[in-house]
Amino acid sequence: MYPIFPRLEGDFLDPLYLKTGTPRQQDAWQAIDSLGIFHTLREFQPVLAGTIPLAIDLAESDLDVVCYAEDLDRFDQAICLHYGDLDGFEHGRTLVRSVPTSIASYWYRGFCFECFAQPIPATRQQAYRHLIIEARLLRLAGPSAAREIHRLKQAGWKTEPAFAHYFGISGRDPYQALLELEACTDAELLELIRNRSGQRND
Repeated sequence: MYPIFPRLEGDFLDPLYLKTGTPRQQDAWQAIDSLGIFHTLREFQPVLAGTIPLAIDLAESDLDVVCYAEDLDRFDQAICLHYGDLDGFEHGRTLVRSVPTSIASYWYRGFCFECFAQPIPATRQQAYRHLIIEARLLRLAGPSAAREIHRLKQAGWKTEPAFAHYFGISGRDPYQALLELEACTDAELLELIRNRSGQRND
């Protein structure tokens, strides 16, 4: 069943849509709801990104919770307090494209949660921006695109390179190349999809 995701971009801000999605999305909703993470971390404006919202996930795919934390120390304290005793808990700091980032991961109800905080609003972070452009592409291209990208992921491709490959998006960096499509209208994205379909049929 491909794909299951909200009809409007803003709908991704509330994970409730998972409740009526694919079986794995429904399981994800149960884990999220039971953990209460969107309530516990509400001051950090969490949003769900990654492949599970798009229903192109693999069995090992994480639940990626993207957060906005101007004060990373405060986020670290909250994440360690509430989730530090969960299975497999790990926490650390790193730089992601020169942006200070706090990352925590742990297991709950069969899902690996990865909580990712930066001093940038969650909806402007790359993980969420990728989610939105990928959702637009899948919505316009239809279920066959989702099936093929899922197949590529099963073959070992990372998500953004799989999208760039399938849709013929050029550029050395597929992560950046996808972001450059954000300003495109649906008509422009449809033209990209038609051109790619024509190339595949040649």
